[in-house]
Order: sequence, then structure tokens, then C-alpha cells
Amino acid sequence: MNEMEPRERILRAIRRQITDRVPREAVFTIPVEEEFRLRTYASDYETYFGMDRRTVVFRRPQPPTDFSPYLEGVSIPEGAFQDEWGNLTVKGFKYRTTDYVFPIRNLHTVAELNEYPFPDFRQDLCHAHLDAEVKSLHDRGLAVTGDLWGTFFERSWHIRGMDRLFFDFTDNPDFANALLDKMLDLRIFMATRFAEAGVDILHTGDDLGMQHSLLMSVPMWRKWFKPRLAQVWAAARRVKPDILISYHSDGFIEPFIPELIEIGLDVLNPIQPECMDPSDIKRKFGDRLAFFGTIGNQTTLPFGSPEDVRREVRQRIETVGKGGGLILAPSHMIEPDVPWANILAFFEAAEEYGYYK
Repeated sequence: MNEMEPRERILRAIRRQITDRVPREAVFTIPVEEEFRLRTYASDYETYFGMDRRTVVFRRPQPPTDFSPYLEGVSIPEGAFQDEWGNLTVKGFKYRTTDYVFPIRNLHTVAELNEYPFPDFRQDLCHAHLDAEVKSLHDRGLAVTGDLWGTFFERSWHIRGMDRLFFDFTDNPDFANALLDKMLDLRIFMATRFAEAGVDILHTGDDLGMQHSLLMSVPMWRKWFKPRLAQVWAAARRVKPDILISYHSDGFIEPFIPELIEIGLDVLNPIQPECMDPSDIKRKFGDRLAFFGTIGNQTTLPFGSPEDVRREVRQRIETVGKGGGLILAPSHMIEPDVPWANILAFFEAAEEYGYYK
């Protein structure tokens, strides 16, 4: 098979078609990116390692909103960063972990919630750049993803508190519905705008799983999140019917997979091998779903040898990649505890074993 352009390779893989080779990706944390620059004298690891896709995002509204009335009496830790949602994040016990200060934790009524200054992503400065960025990336032959990380559950609990949000579902359902509907309104606008800009893939997601169990029951997810997620995906497809839908959730989430497929999912990320068997997931759902990830970020990459990494890459390509439908990647960002030799082994093995005959 002749060599494909990156964009065609990614889109065919998500559509479960045979490509020239399995697409491969990784996201480096800042220390790993710094090590990459020192070792290679290059500046762009995505280009250096031949990645086929880039991501575009909304910019922060301006000017910054004053959330101080919602943080009265709160001891704000030194070095805290406040985002456009009013959420305060603080570097935690290890690099890239965070602790949170929840700005709407102490609200009780829908009237109070209606006064809260949710971010206004409709400002032109938040999204006017998307059209030109998408075109520029397409002109380079790259696939483009529009990122809606933390679509509902994560963004909601980041400002409310996870425990308080779960209590809302039973004890304050009017508040929970109002909060999620505000999220829905924003997400529909953002998904629609991504589709108008011409992105190939809409990436959504919320972490719904723990290591070996669900973070919430399927009936709870079905009541509070499934219909809203379906509306967001449908809004994007009304504008761009061929847009591909990606969904991220760490952990064990197998019971959710059939219903995600039902509402229109195309590719699932990251299939943590420590939580779900990638070969088994491929066997059960590979006729309806593509997979993005599958390489162990808790086990093989940080603690295995380069040969262990090569062996796992080859196994994933031969099983999950059989017949198409795989974007090979670590199951999360590459952390500083991953040896450089293992990073090289990942990309070298993907190149060696990744070509379809």
C-alpha cells in the first residue's frame, strides 16, 4: 500500500479501515518534552515522531472574571491558578497532580446558581482563530481534533466538588439539572463551532471509571449524562455529518461502552490495559468501534524494559490493530518516570511492526 497522508491515515483508522500503517501518538509532560529537546536538539516532538493529528481548543474569555465573592472565607493556597470557570487548582504531591478549591460548593439553590458567572465562550476571541488554525493544519495534511475535555461530569465536579455533586443527584436534583443544563448549553455551542471550523474529530470525555469498577452506576450515568452527551454529538453532526466522535475515560468502563456506541461513538480512548483487556474489548466491540491508546502507562512504560515495551506494542498491533481500528498510544500522558529508552522503544516498535501487509 502506498504511503498515506497523515489525515487520511487517522480517519481511515477511526473508520476501522486498513491503512498503510497503524497511527501512533503520545503526549509528553513538560519534563519529558524538556528531555526530548536536550536529547534530540529538536523542538517539536509531534513532528519528530511522525504523529498524524493535532488538537485545537477554545481560548479563555477576557477579561478574567472576578470570582472572589464565591471564595469568601476560603484559604487560597499559595501558587493557586484560577481558570475561566472559577476553579482553583493547586499543584499536588507529585508533578501534574492537582488539588482543587471548588467555587460553587456552598451554593444551594438554582437562583444562586443562575447568578454564578459561567464562562462566555461565545466571545469571538475564544473561537475566531479556529477556522484559520484548522485550515493551516489541513494544508499540512494533518487530521484535526477539537477538544471538549471534561464535557460534563469532570468540569461539573471540578467547580462543585465530587461529593457534593453526587449528593445533588439525590438530594438536590433541581440544582443538578440546572448545573448540567448550563454545561449542555455551552458544550452544544462549542461542539457546533468546532464542526463549523471543519475539525475532523470531536474529542469529548469524562473519567467514569476506577481501576476495576465504575465511578457511578450505569443507571445514574444514563439519567444524568447520556442524553446530554448525545445532544452534543448530534449538534456537531447537524453541521458536519461526517465528523468523527471520540470519547475519553480512564479506568474500567466496559458497561458504558454499548450505550456510548448506541449514541454515536466512533473511537474510545484510552483502553487502560491495567483496567480492561484491550484484546477482549476489541473482540467484543471492534466491529463497531475504533480504539486509541492501549499501551500501559501504569506498568509497562515506567517499569518495563525496552523489550517489554516492544513486546506490548507488537501485541497490540497484532490484536487490537488487526483489520484496522487502532491509534496506538500510551494510555495517558508520558510522565517523567518513564525512561527515555522506553519512549524510543515505543516509537521504534510502532515503526517496525506497524505496517499492514
